[in-house]
Amino acid sequence: MQIVPNRVVTLTYALHNSKGELIDQADSSHPFSFIHGIGMTIPGFDKGLFQLKAGDAFDFSVSPEEGYGEYYEDNIVELDIEVFVGAPDDVMQIGNYIPMQDQEGNRLQGKILEIRPDVVVMDFNHPLAGETLRFTGNILHVREATREELATGQVRSSGLAY
Repeated sequence: MQIVPNRVVTLTYALHNSKGELIDQADSSHPFSFIHGIGMTIPGFDKGLFQLKAGDAFDFSVSPEEGYGEYYEDNIVELDIEVFVGAPDDVMQIGNYIPMQDQEGNRLQGKILEIRPDVVVMDFNHPLAGETLRFTGNILHVREATREELATGQVRSSGLAY
């Protein structure tokens, strides 16, 4: 069965950045399962897997435009230190990602770049923004998604051993 939208795909993968560094992986003891074509993964990942089938290996790259977007300097902002009053000291550390909201209530993750007496410099770019990503792996299983899976966007456990 080929990978097309609304099919559950179970696979192994290794994700590397443009420097060849391993970013993430799923092996056969803990494979990754998702519903193809419904926005559960980045567009370039869905595109790279399209029409593959169980038993196929894959090796493809995803541009920033089809991955996590470009890196924008405008997403680095200085926020008044008062925004962080009451935040625990172990949270307020350079390099930490902290959950935040914009004025419209949208949830964002920001990385603390710098802490000054009056401002905190935050980077709201996705950690993989601007990266060309390389995915390698193997397709383990492809099946039709159930109505419940399509309604919830959650893949039920297949019970299959790989």
